Amino acid sequence: MALNFANNNSLSAITALPASISGGAMTLISTQTASSSATISFTSGIDSTYDEYVFKFYNIHPATDRAFLQFQVDTGTNTNYNQTITSTYFHAFHDEADSNTALNYVTSKDQAQGTGFQTISYNTGNANDECNNGELHLFAPSSSIFVKHFISRFATADDAGFSDNPHCAGYVNTTTALTRVQFKMSSGNIDSGVIKLYGVS
Repeated sequence: MALNFANNNSLSAITALPASISGGAMTLISTQTASSSATISFTSGIDSTYDEYVFKFYNIHPATDRAFLQFQVDTGTNTNYNQTITSTYFHAFHDEADSNTALNYVTSKDQAQGTGFQTISYNTGNANDECNNGELHLFAPSSSIFVKHFISRFATADDAGFSDNPHCAGYVNTTTALTRVQFKMSSGNIDSGVIKLYGVS
């Protein structure tokens, strides 16, 4: 196997990758900004162009205390957002007083062939300085052969002074192409925040 070296040892001086290194580039497709939004829906831009789509979440602030960010998907031009999901969900947390730490599986947040919205964040506080940030990866949504896998990871400032790190993974149990994704809080509106959709080549 041949090794490829940058001509200059300084990473800041690298202007191009060797020809044998490719892939992984992220292309911004669209951006949506919440403003007391009941839902935020991405209804275009998810197709066969990319095998992976990434949603990035910036300072998602709920109107309601202890709300969870959730998502669902749909096919074609459908807007029911009730596709069948099987998922897992766990989180690590640590409080500001350094007195309460744990790593827990949360059975109430997973689904076993459920059709509800999938929780991906944790108890986010609605105080002015509380929010959550994270990302959701959706793999090969246009496949007509396989189920559609997803993974997510968030950093949450919750309502009780905890740093929360929730992880979720699973699959949408359909071989029909997914074309749209909707986000909402488990209760109340998305008061503010930005969601960006990227395609990964």
